[in-house]
Amino acid sequence: MESLWQTIRTMVWNVFHRPGLADIIDIIVVAFVIYELIMLTRQTRGSAVLKGLVLLLVIVGISNLLGLTALNWLLMNVLANGTVVLVILFQPELRKALEQMGRGTVLDKNHEDKSEEARVVDEVIKCLTNLSRRRVGALIVFEQKTGLQDVIETGISIDGQISAALLENIFEPNTPLHDGAVVVRGTRVMAGACILTLTEGAGISHELGTRHRAAIGISETTDAVVLIVSEETGIISIARAGKLTRHLDVKSLREVLGEMYQPPRAGLLSLIHDLGKGKEAGK
Repeated sequence: MESLWQTIRTMVWNVFHRPGLADIIDIIVVAFVIYELIMLTRQTRGSAVLKGLVLLLVIVGISNLLGLTALNWLLMNVLANGTVVLVILFQPELRKALEQMGRGTVLDKNHEDKSEEARVVDEVIKCLTNLSRRRVGALIVFEQKTGLQDVIETGISIDGQISAALLENIFEPNTPLHDGAVVVRGTRVMAGACILTLTEGAGISHELGTRHRAAIGISETTDAVVLIVSEETGIISIARAGKLTRHLDVKSLREVLGEMYQPPRAGLLSLIHDLGKGKEAGK
């Protein structure tokens, strides 16, 4: 274990005193591996184990600096067989990682993400067009950066994968969840029958009902994007930043949803892309 700490000290010294091309490449590779490890264990039980392991390493370092001999000895003995412990604790994640490597990790992962985002867009469009044709009212709130947990708690918890069948079933007349708003977070339907505050703005057309006023209301106080289907006319509308746009067609819906569900880029590629955009903006 002492040799491990010596290696870490040597690496840190090299980074700050004589970084070369090999050191820079080494740092980038290690950063990429750590990033992929975090992404692999995100939203799994392994993420909590990983956080605990990092905390344990921090405590070992602090105890070493403060000269807490007994505590440092105990923790170092726990970490002495760290490789075996990691293999046991992260067996599911390691197996998943090896499977992804065998299939071509980055390409397959990006393809799966893209397929999921495209599927969500298609499912929402299918739902809205079906409801519009049947003139069934609907109110779908898409959470953005501003959290809507307080709104979700006013409704009935669902936490299900987005699908046209699920959304249509929620808004089906004379069913328990049809009256109210559905809140969507990412690719999950979080809750139905949610209660929204109506807008108090003046100058709103009298032909607009409660759904449209509720949609405008939440878009005024948050950055949520809200899609509405009129029960009377079947017209599809969008409320965003306190403004209502009506008569959306399939093309318009695909553009709106495409902006919200752009497939995420890989971490390193995303950084390069953002740096490139920054240079272009500076010209």
